[in-house]
Amino acid sequence: MTSIGTTPNPYAQYGSAYARAAATPSLAATLSGDGTAGDLSASSTANAATNLTLSDAARAQLAKAPLPDFATVTSDARITLDRLYTVAGVKTPIVDGKTTIDLSTLDRRSLFAISTNNGGKFTPDEQAVAATELKQRFDKAMEPSLATTRLTGDYSISYKTALDYLDGASDEEKATATWASQRAAVLKGYQATQQDPNTAPSGISGDPIAASLAGTAPPTKSTTRDFSSIASDVRAFLDRQKSEAAKSGKELVYDPRRKTGQLADLSSLDNRSLSAISLNQDKKFSTEEIFAAKQELNTRTRLAVLDALKQSQTAGDPRQFSLGILKQYSSMSAEERQAANWTQDFQDAAIKSYKSTSTLLSILKS
Repeated sequence: MTSIGTTPNPYAQYGSAYARAAATPSLAATLSGDGTAGDLSASSTANAATNLTLSDAARAQLAKAPLPDFATVTSDARITLDRLYTVAGVKTPIVDGKTTIDLSTLDRRSLFAISTNNGGKFTPDEQAVAATELKQRFDKAMEPSLATTRLTGDYSISYKTALDYLDGASDEEKATATWASQRAAVLKGYQATQQDPNTAPSGISGDPIAASLAGTAPPTKSTTRDFSSIASDVRAFLDRQKSEAAKSGKELVYDPRRKTGQLADLSSLDNRSLSAISLNQDKKFSTEEIFAAKQELNTRTRLAVLDALKQSQTAGDPRQFSLGILKQYSSMSAEERQAANWTQDFQDAAIKSYKSTSTLLSILKS
């Protein structure tokens, strides 16, 4: 896809084939572009900020690596907070009711250590901002599934996502009464949806999903950055790469086929940043930069579609393909959808496929 608004959606042709996904391996070969459906390691993952490909052996080795003890995690979190204060030129995490530091670099276990004041190392304000960050991450993880539930009427989607998120907690978090209570509520809701996925579970004390779907749970405040500001940041990011290349006597290039020059690295940019280049609304980017960003976005989009197909085939459930597409669509910003040319019609096709396939499966089961 080399132009926005005039190029057909490269995946739209598959909208009518969602229900046949599990039985259509040739679709994966078509999407992969090289006929190899199972090789997903050649390019970026759909939403990764930094791309890293690991072999199965390396993944297994990492899985065996022991986690640092909680005391070490706590000490590292304290050091990180102090460093963030220094960088931001502040002494506290909250000034005049506003957060002064960004905790996005901290993992979930570190945030839990801060929010619970493990070791007595953290102030009440630090605990508060860490707890808010944890809540925002849960909300962010749930957003695509909640949106998909609203579109399809299938409540099991949201409850399964919440259950998976809770099960991803550290052992320290799982040992708390709060985690146990919340998981029990979500599990009860999920079990109810297994009996009737199209009826919202009710009467479950402490159910966070019911509250979110009903709009009675206050969302944590998060600010979506202005798209022009993102474009400016990306322009500066590319200019720094150009400067570094010049110091080495090289030209920064965007075509991997070029025999000379230093190839620009777009892998650390998120999809919204790539969309800022691709759409070029503020006329900040060259033709070569725009083309490279579109190629990277297309690769990530293709991998997202392939992942949905793989899940469908693994689970033996043809609904998982259209479900994966819907979750991906719901997680994208308006600019990302425009850059990828994922239109409302594309979403509508996925919804229709999911509902019709669910109906057919229900008839077969009965």
